[in-house]
Amino acid sequence: MDFPERATMSETIETPTTQFLTAHGVAFTLHDYDYVSDPGKIGLHAAAGIGIDQNKVFKTLMVEIDKKQIVCVAIPVHKKMDLKKVATLFGGRNARMLGAEKAEALTGFKVGGISPFGARTQVPVVLDESVLKLDTLYINGGGRGLVVALKPADAIQCVNARMADVTVPDA
Repeated sequence: MDFPERATMSETIETPTTQFLTAHGVAFTLHDYDYVSDPGKIGLHAAAGIGIDQNKVFKTLMVEIDKKQIVCVAIPVHKKMDLKKVATLFGGRNARMLGAEKAEALTGFKVGGISPFGARTQVPVVLDESVLKLDTLYINGGGRGLVVALKPADAIQCVNARMADVTVPDA
């Protein structure tokens, strides 16, 4: 596996995400960074903190469709999610971001540390289709200041993720 060197501090950190990936036989590396709580920019800080291009680092967003279905959507950290595209993907009319308190209760993770892997309640996962162009995906590792690096195919397979264009086009 061709992942960058694992940060020595991360080697002993265990989260529900790392436990989930290990249980599913997924090879990954864990990277830590100094977490900065800056709404809307947490993912950008993560990419800078681990020194990885923003196209390869994905943020995890919890979305509620038509006030009845919850889904987990992961997109590149520098992009904006298109809520209408997400709703349409699931046959819905409206989608909105899930409130922080509800997202934390559902996933068992703190906002800023939500991962599509190892959540308390498994919900459908959508990965932006740009993930298919990557050799390595960097995504939240189940704690604030933690990112896991893994092969996109492994990420897709272990949560049976759907691929779709779910971002707002670049201006």
